[in-house]
Amino acid sequence: MISHVNRQEVVIGIDPVKDWHLALAWAVDEAHRRKLALRLVVVVPPQHDTQHVDGTPHHMQLERAGADALASAASWSRARWPDADTTTSLLGGRPGPTLAHLSKKAHMLVLGSRHLSRAEEFLSAGSLVVPVAAQAHCPVVVVGDAEHSTQEPQYLVVGVDGSQSSKSALALAFEEADLRGCALRAIAVWQSPVFSFHRDDTVFQAERRLLSATVAGGAEKYPDVQLHHEVLTGSPVEVLADAAEHALAVVVGRRGEGGYTGMRVGSVVHGLLQRAHCPVITVPSV
Repeated sequence: MISHVNRQEVVIGIDPVKDWHLALAWAVDEAHRRKLALRLVVVVPPQHDTQHVDGTPHHMQLERAGADALASAASWSRARWPDADTTTSLLGGRPGPTLAHLSKKAHMLVLGSRHLSRAEEFLSAGSLVVPVAAQAHCPVVVVGDAEHSTQEPQYLVVGVDGSQSSKSALALAFEEADLRGCALRAIAVWQSPVFSFHRDDTVFQAERRLLSATVAGGAEKYPDVQLHHEVLTGSPVEVLADAAEHALAVVVGRRGEGGYTGMRVGSVVHGLLQRAHCPVITVPSV
């Protein structure tokens, strides 16, 4: 199991102005599976410093809305799992940095997604997904759609590219699959050189052998996990999104460095946040 010193909470950021039920369901279920505490957090931004507008009433309204959202979310989570160790925190500050700071002592951080375009994710003042995923010290789960829990057999997908963060993602994916009792598809994506129209089978087979060696340790540690591993050809985002079309979640390293497949996971993370129809779990190097 991945070791996180003093990381005994699953933290979820609650947005009072959007529907938080899908993300909260994921978070409380995960806390229940791992026997961890669940912390619900609303971060209220500071008042804007202006000379002509008194922001105090608006700020108080935001605080009241945050407190109401936390009370509703806590009641909902306890109804789902009555034995859940649930706490709430209404905090002041800039939401992105505040949640990233909380991630230092969290086992996992869960966020909902507005399904903004990539440009909107970067430019919108209300977007937390990109900055938090980029700065968090623990795995970040972005829940934009429900898990495909009716798919049989159930499975997770993990992208493997040889980078350190993808190795951390693979370790977490094995752990998640074992906790859930589901299968795991480990996928490496091979992209042909730009000016080549033919696959170099020697290189391709070498990558298959390297992928087999990469997943061997996890397969030995978690013998009950049904593992499928394969090297596929194409765009990493499209390949992983297609593979995860009916998955419980897709797991990727937060920052890749090319590795042995050329997959640059930073771009893949952004692409999957827009393309994948299941929760996306991003994992930093440990």
